[in-house]
Amino acid sequence: MTGKVVIQRPDLGITPVGEHPDGEPVASVHSWDVVTAADGPGTRFVTFFAGCHLRCLYCHNPDTWEGRNGQQVTLSDLVAKMLSFRGFIQAAGGGVTVSGGEPLLQNRFIEAYLRRCKEEGMHTALDTAGFLGARATDQLLDDTDLVLLDVKSSDPNTYRKLTGVALHPTIVFGDRLAARGNRARIRFVLVPGLTDDPANIDGVAEYAARWGSVDDGGIIEQVDILSYHRLGVAKYHELGLRYPLPDTVPPTAEQLAAAAEHFTRRGLWVTTA
Repeated sequence: MTGKVVIQRPDLGITPVGEHPDGEPVASVHSWDVVTAADGPGTRFVTFFAGCHLRCLYCHNPDTWEGRNGQQVTLSDLVAKMLSFRGFIQAAGGGVTVSGGEPLLQNRFIEAYLRRCKEEGMHTALDTAGFLGARATDQLLDDTDLVLLDVKSSDPNTYRKLTGVALHPTIVFGDRLAARGNRARIRFVLVPGLTDDPANIDGVAEYAARWGSVDDGGIIEQVDILSYHRLGVAKYHELGLRYPLPDTVPPTAEQLAAAAEHFTRRGLWVTTA
């Protein structure tokens, strides 16, 4: 069950992106949220950073694409906002998640923020498509307890059609996480007619198996198979954009179960939603 406590546009100060006049890091932030049973274990303080270079056909947050549309937030203000929820979050076994958009577009700020979160004793998670994984320094990954890695397709052609970018950097990032021992969860969105081909699902499962279940000494805690949904359609209309998948419908329970089998038979723990 997902319990949403609050969602709010940040009003933490207006300053140029990159660096405050006093030298403090500044980021472009779309919004923040406090959620349970989503974006990592327990109750999470989730910051959605503005800006994304992918254009996923099923994206339900097109309002996060442009970094210039975010509010400018200093590091100290974001940490203070996070700390205002610390007692509640930690009591619920949660932590902090950085998401987007694509947070690694603002990797220097993310690195500084995760360092501060770890200094405050918070569990940390990074939600990323992995395309910019090379921007994640070893220090950033040292301060990341869990990576939520979106593997949108295993087929390079389908991946490019779906996102507009190449698959390879995401797989390289996954290999790097495995070599380092960074714990991860794989996220895969099941889109009928686009990502539901059995060979495609099997390929994603092969990558997950390559990185290994934590039960067998690997890094993958679980695989989250997410249902395509149409909750973002209204946002496209509000932004004057054409919705790319007007005739696509969510997968059935049977389709989700069939997809899950590709992973479970490789010894991976799977959730569907």
